[in-house]
Amino acid sequence: MSTVTRLFDFPYYQLSKNNLPDCLVTKYGEDWIKTSTEEFIDKANAVSRGLLRMDVNKNDKIALISTNNRTEWSIMDIGILQTGAQNIPIYPTIGEEDYEYILNHSESIYCFVSDQEVYEKVLAIKKNVPKLKEVFSFDTISGCKNWSEVVDLGNDESNQDEVEARKEAVDEMELATIIYTSGTTGKPKGVMLSHRNIVSNVIDSAPRIPVQEGQSRAMSFLPVCHIFERMILYIYQYHSVSIYFAESIEKISDNLKEVHPHVMSVVPRLLEKVYDKIYAKGTELTGLKKNLFFWAVNLGLNYEPYGANGWWYETKLKLARKLIFSKWKEALGGELEVMVSGSAALQPRLARVFAAAGIPVMEGYGLTETSPVITVNDQRNQMFRIGTVGKPIPHVEVKFAEDGEILCKGPNVMMGYYKDPEKTAEVMTGDYFHTGDIGEMDADGFLKITDRKKEMFKTSGGKYIAPQLLENAMKQSLFIEQIMVIGDGEKMPAAFIQPSFDFVKEWAKRKKIDIGTSLKELCNNEKVIARIQEEVETYNERFGQWEKIKRFELTPEVWSVEAGHLTPTMKLKRRIVKERYMDLYEKIYNKK
Repeated sequence: MSTVTRLFDFPYYQLSKNNLPDCLVTKYGEDWIKTSTEEFIDKANAVSRGLLRMDVNKNDKIALISTNNRTEWSIMDIGILQTGAQNIPIYPTIGEEDYEYILNHSESIYCFVSDQEVYEKVLAIKKNVPKLKEVFSFDTISGCKNWSEVVDLGNDESNQDEVEARKEAVDEMELATIIYTSGTTGKPKGVMLSHRNIVSNVIDSAPRIPVQEGQSRAMSFLPVCHIFERMILYIYQYHSVSIYFAESIEKISDNLKEVHPHVMSVVPRLLEKVYDKIYAKGTELTGLKKNLFFWAVNLGLNYEPYGANGWWYETKLKLARKLIFSKWKEALGGELEVMVSGSAALQPRLARVFAAAGIPVMEGYGLTETSPVITVNDQRNQMFRIGTVGKPIPHVEVKFAEDGEILCKGPNVMMGYYKDPEKTAEVMTGDYFHTGDIGEMDADGFLKITDRKKEMFKTSGGKYIAPQLLENAMKQSLFIEQIMVIGDGEKMPAAFIQPSFDFVKEWAKRKKIDIGTSLKELCNNEKVIARIQEEVETYNERFGQWEKIKRFELTPEVWSVEAGHLTPTMKLKRRIVKERYMDLYEKIYNKK
């Protein structure tokens, strides 16, 4: 097969070039179990045949909810799409009421879950989802049908002709999937993406990722229900890259050492944590070792690509890589050549220090509605510029509205929001999609994101504040884990801060400060507050007088997806966070 036009064409395209023995690899217990390209296709066909025998028709909707990325997900994905039905991926971490809303709104007739926890959440609302016929699980769960029953049902190949006819009847312009975006406000919106939307994005983004066809290994751990990771899995299939699924975010460092991947996609939050961990270890060193460590880090923080700092810098960098940075690389498996970052803004210092360490991070930009990539950096051909999200990919056009909003046009722009023509009309002007982000293009064609249009606010003095810029600066502090800038309509900007509890405890131990035993005591400790005040003042220096954070309050709990502070892609749910800490808000602005 020479061309790919629909998502299920990718595995066949791979098979025409390489039958990878380790096309998809998942760890079960202690063993990494490999599925070859041929087995992948055979199993997907068995799933398609089974689904046809379960009366799945063209345009039926089938939901997939998996806590971790795994081989079964990819097999189900292709198996569903080949029948002309649509795959509805759902975030495992959202609440039961969102499960109920999405399953009803999409009219899903079957649901495949990964494990007991997800199964119980679905079971709790199943009675309120009249169209849902049955739930199947990848893990063996008592009382729940197993996905292998669908495969077994399809072992009889006598209806393969029907599968082929169904595949033949799927047009590239037809709907492939509906992805419900976890709205920071209100009900999730169902983004309709066609085969062409995603296939064009895969083929146009693929050349920006340096991999060796048939030889590279990738590690996948970002949620595959999000279009970013899913599109990257299709890139790996297209480029014949072996995909190893990490067990979980907690086990990722062990998995990296077992798999030795060459490429993986990341989110800035993970890189921040990796860097903070390395940095904290550096502070524990003594003498010459400590001096060498910080010499290398400071060198890294001044990194510029393409030898722009001159030969003397490059000579020192070579030494730093040998003495210090090689250990960083080792901790990430030893063979990592590139990381691709998306979903939130990457701090330039992280882009610099990881590139200096020989493990460059290529930042890209896009939205679910754009399948997702609009722009991405590429370390080759002078296509990498720190502090930008790269240049637009081929066939995608970027222009700016009068207020600086980024507009995008191309084959990657969604079909619209499912069952919501009004909301679709709100974000489209002709063929152009309104991203809701503010940005600018430099003279060389690199895009820079400056803020979220919806998140900017005005103080009572009429000054505009771009909270993300302040937040990204402040989060560079080792003392600050999460921060949300507030002050819409108020006289000054302020912030809620979740301290980096582990680091603060470590710091207090070193300084012999008694911070008590609870998070509440920690957040009320005057020495902790004073130390974080110093951090805030340091980063405030970069901003205009009207933008500086004048007051803050520490929040004595960990901000998380589960607790509702963050969306599954780790973005702040601003309205919810503000409501949650309304007493602190009133304290800051003397409203009590």
